[in-house]
Amino acid sequence: MFDLAERMRRKEYTAKPLAGKSLAMIFMKASTRTRVSFEVGAWQLGGHALFLSPRDIQLGRGEPIADTARVLSRYVDGIMIRTFAQADVEELARSASVPVINGLTDLLHPCQVMADVLTMVQQFGTWEGKKVAWIGDGNNMANSWINAAYRLGFELSLACPEAYEPDPAVLQRAQRDGSSRVRVMRDPMEAVVDAHVVTTDVWASMGQEEEQQARARAFAGYSVGASLMARAARDAIFLHCLPAHRGEEVAASVIDGPQSRVWDEAENRLHVQKALMAILMGGE
Repeated sequence: MFDLAERMRRKEYTAKPLAGKSLAMIFMKASTRTRVSFEVGAWQLGGHALFLSPRDIQLGRGEPIADTARVLSRYVDGIMIRTFAQADVEELARSASVPVINGLTDLLHPCQVMADVLTMVQQFGTWEGKKVAWIGDGNNMANSWINAAYRLGFELSLACPEAYEPDPAVLQRAQRDGSSRVRVMRDPMEAVVDAHVVTTDVWASMGQEEEQQARARAFAGYSVGASLMARAARDAIFLHCLPAHRGEEVAASVIDGPQSRVWDEAENRLHVQKALMAILMGGE
């Protein structure tokens, strides 16, 4: 999939595997990158994407997820959903007869971490033998980095404040065999030592705005600044899934500096999702 995404980025792939096909995009949460990248990507592959908000479909008025899945499966060739509960995505997938893509839940953000790993590959040629340092909230992105490290085998250190650790079940699976290279700690300075990738996210994600002040206190000392980056590997890069709050989780000098790859990372959402759609919906 990463190889296909890279071919697409280099414009070496010109096929239209989604010709005559449609993707239903369900957005229970607002989005910039997810909507634009999936919609543009479907069009570039020859297909059509339909934007469906809670105001546009009966799901927002209480129709069962299973019923929505069965009906949409009669109309479209794939479904992407960006929502709150992971259980909703899984129920949609169980009831649909077409592929279902997780565009984001409160638990996981798999499309984003695939774009992040692709950015690693573009920078270093591989993820093998590399170390990633996650700084901040043990949120859906932290969980997704854990899943990536579990599947691909690179080293991952997560520095999270007390009471803001990653999902226990996700972490337990990654550490189950005893040979995992996934560690959770408190000290960001310890986590970033010799890291090839330093990455973070906002302290209060969508739906957590009322916790902003409490989270700002809890995350004091977890901002990615020049002193933190200096402890990483000499060729380290900085990633952020965006949107970013300069002066909070990251200093402007870092996200806008020479080590930042956040704009390549954002672009890579388009390429990995096109590869995903080509494989799942286009028979690639």
